Amino acid sequence: MTGVVKPVQIRRPNRAVTLTTTLDLFVDLPQDQKGSHLSRNLEAINEVVDRSVREPVGSLEELTEVIAQILLKRHDYATTSEVWATAEYFLERTSPWGRTSLEPYRLVARANARRGERDVVRSIGVEVVGMTACPCAMETVRDDVLREHPELTRWPEGVPIITHNQRNRTTLILQEPSGHDIEADELIDIVEESLSAPTFGLLKRPDEGRLVEMAHRNPKFVEDVVRDVLDRLLKRYPKMPDTTWVRVKSEAEESIHKHNAFAERSTTFGELRAL
Repeated sequence: MTGVVKPVQIRRPNRAVTLTTTLDLFVDLPQDQKGSHLSRNLEAINEVVDRSVREPVGSLEELTEVIAQILLKRHDYATTSEVWATAEYFLERTSPWGRTSLEPYRLVARANARRGERDVVRSIGVEVVGMTACPCAMETVRDDVLREHPELTRWPEGVPIITHNQRNRTTLILQEPSGHDIEADELIDIVEESLSAPTFGLLKRPDEGRLVEMAHRNPKFVEDVVRDVLDRLLKRYPKMPDTTWVRVKSEAEESIHKHNAFAERSTTFGELRAL
């Protein structure tokens, strides 16, 4: 069952917030059973969501974990359950030029439960929209300008090179091992710092020019974004177990093509440390 939308109360320091959450739920079927009892999925959701009004859950991934466990109780024929949750999320951001605004992000959570196993494998993730500047076009522009102006022996130091901009959407999903609490806000920071520049809803004309210049001083391919996110994860969580799974995907909406650029890496912290 996919696309179930519910308001969920999440516990935050000194307050509770309501997240409009979309849920996808799955259980496996034995070979001799024709179909699943879908109403039981909604019963599991309602049980947790109704309870969150009185007792807010600690996080979105905790929500998916609880629902995954309830699914196995209600579907006695199932051996595994999987629950995904996504929710719109806002953080107050201040631009380098002092303007403050609420910026939108997306939270992602997943839980996988297996009958007979105590631990539920759960993951936390974020989706961040920012900006990348294309290094390839930048090199071409630089070479063309230097060729057309032989009096320039090299590109003037400190002068950014023009290129085309891309709206970039990067998603990071990280397994959350038992005993390792991960804050979504930290993951958002990691992704945003790995882009050429963040984007902001409120920009005056001078700010727009400064933001473009910032991005052009930090050009990135989608592959660079993925690499930088993984590198920052290793530095931010040095004690994360080697078996911890992580997936990063970055998609740039091309401004000079009718297609997008895309890069993805699915790996573990152990594999990354061995590089």
